[in-house]
Amino acid sequence: MITIRIGKNSLSFTAFDVTDTSRPLHFEPYVVKGGISMPANLREAFKQNELMVSDNHIQQVQVLVDTPSLLVPIEQFEEPLIETLFNHSFPAKDEEKRIVLYNVLPALNTVCIYAVNKDLHKVLNDRFERVQFIQAMTPVWHYLHQRSFTGHRNKLYGYFHEKQLDIFSFQQNRFKFANSFEAAHLSDALYFLLYVWKQLRLDAHYDEIHLVGDIPDRDALLQELKRYVQKAYLINPAADFQQAPATEITGMPYDLMTLLTKGR
Repeated sequence: MITIRIGKNSLSFTAFDVTDTSRPLHFEPYVVKGGISMPANLREAFKQNELMVSDNHIQQVQVLVDTPSLLVPIEQFEEPLIETLFNHSFPAKDEEKRIVLYNVLPALNTVCIYAVNKDLHKVLNDRFERVQFIQAMTPVWHYLHQRSFTGHRNKLYGYFHEKQLDIFSFQQNRFKFANSFEAAHLSDALYFLLYVWKQLRLDAHYDEIHLVGDIPDRDALLQELKRYVQKAYLINPAADFQQAPATEITGMPYDLMTLLTKGR
């Protein structure tokens, strides 16, 4: 099965090849053209991408979409209301057509609501018989929630991707906090992380903060954090995932790496 990851300005294709023991995982980023829409880029990628061209009989894909999301407690979730809820939280731009979808996170008693561009949705469904959409944060939340049970300290997580910072924390089988921020620079990231830390009243000497992803000035950010938080760490995916094949691929986003290694 092919996994397609679609971000704001990024596109990639990934496939497992059980017959190739030296390179079991094939990851092919596609250079997105800025002058055309993402659906148009996807059509071009279908014509040029090696994985797509070499196998025209692919029927099923999972599509990881890095897009804004709304979290709703599962006991308050009502499927007929997802468009109303999402459109209220994330108003559509002029003439923007989109389809609102959702993923259930049973371990966190939460439903993640998000939207996919309508033309993009059509391009994918016209090309493949079965398309499974997954919001990019769901495998990250799922895995780091499991990881949060290690030890007895409260943990705050920060995931950096596409100049965005997702900050979240868990309390047993619930989100304690989850929000997204624009954070292309160290100063922005430091401000938001410490703001949330203070808002949650975490202990600077006892509790922990863990960072992962495409971190801007990671060493400097970690050094600055340690001026205020004693236990600040960088997550090493290779060590965390026991040298899984996905961890050996340069440039693979952590959410995709987590999906391929740990599932959704």
